[in-house]
Amino acid sequence: MAEIKVGIEGEAAEAAAEALVNIPGVTGSYEELQQKETVGAAIATIIGIVGSAVALAEQIRKWYQEWQDKPSNKEFHVVIYDPETGNRVLLKNASVEKITEILKSLSK
Repeated sequence: MAEIKVGIEGEAAEAAAEALVNIPGVTGSYEELQQKETVGAAIATIIGIVGSAVALAEQIRKWYQEWQDKPSNKEFHVVIYDPETGNRVLLKNASVEKITEILKSLSK
């Protein structure tokens, strides 16, 4: 079964990763990465989804926008690693359709 890795960088990276894997319908875990800089980093791993991939993609997009808009997250970057292609997709530029496509790779 495929896993989707989501790299998160920013002051609240660990809290954002926790919130991501706690979205209803997402099964996964996260870990904080040790950084020498003051910016935090975390990796969330999505191992399964329950329900519609489209609905979850919309929730993930909403999650990103909420965390991006927090005043403490001036430098907030999220990268999704597509398990099908190995490509990195910046969530900032990803459409709901692209996120849905990546989520569907979990069911293959």
